[in-house]
Amino acid sequence: MNWLSIFLKGFAMGAANVIPGVSGGTVAFITGIYERLIHAIKSFDISALRMLKKKRLGDFARHVDLGFLCVLGSGVVVSVFSLAKFLEWSYQEHPVDTSGVFFGLIALSVYSVAKMVKKWGPNCFIALLIGCAVAVSLAFIDQAGENKEYWYLAVCGAVAMCSMILPGVSGSFVLILMGNYRLILNSVNNLRDRDFEAALPVIIPVGIGAVIGVALLSRFLSWLFKSYHDLTTALITGFVAGSLYVIWPWKDPIITTLAGKEKVLGYERFIPDFSAQATWITVGCILVGAAVMLAMELLGRSKNKSA
Repeated sequence: MNWLSIFLKGFAMGAANVIPGVSGGTVAFITGIYERLIHAIKSFDISALRMLKKKRLGDFARHVDLGFLCVLGSGVVVSVFSLAKFLEWSYQEHPVDTSGVFFGLIALSVYSVAKMVKKWGPNCFIALLIGCAVAVSLAFIDQAGENKEYWYLAVCGAVAMCSMILPGVSGSFVLILMGNYRLILNSVNNLRDRDFEAALPVIIPVGIGAVIGVALLSRFLSWLFKSYHDLTTALITGFVAGSLYVIWPWKDPIITTLAGKEKVLGYERFIPDFSAQATWITVGCILVGAAVMLAMELLGRSKNKSA
């Protein structure tokens, strides 16, 4: 097993999960570790608990694919804590170019995911359209306000984690819709800076919700892949394709003021002026993103040897 390869895939997943509009599940899917990840998470069951109770640690580690999860999880954690501050700055200072990089990542991944369907038929094309429609519809949902209630933070954690492991649906974007993206991102940065008093009241309930959410969804996804592989993959392809509308780089925020605070209601997307130098810089960023995704796909082709 190539631990470095798995760590880098986890690092890429962590980076994707921080960015609104990008799904860590998409990265896992095209790098060839998605079904293994879902199966490993699902393996935390009653049998695993019995092995722990009887101190059969070796059997437990093999049952849940512990080595794989630890290395992949380390990559995710290192990525989130090392990149959160940079990505927050990048989106604030260079939102169009940053969105361009991730637009390129997602655009190339549509093909990468689609070719995993073994046989395209009418049902698969319908699933593709449904997935695309669902992903695009997220862009038209009104954004909620920030809410620090523990129960709501737990719900945010559950919903966001489910979104993060579902290819094409961005957990960060869902958190924006729920109003708590900035709150949770700031808490991650506070935890990194060891400001535990500010971070833990947010991180703990979000983490509890995330564990519950991923435990439930992993079982459902594992069943879907075993029973309806092509339909599920086609649906995911639609999610990924539809998310291109969400991450489209050229858009202006529609802002209103409520109770003295500015709130983003949505975005007005437009075709850029291709005679402007800034537009071609963003196009270059899109090509960089596509190149990165191509590199990750080539890495994924070695999955039989490295994962």
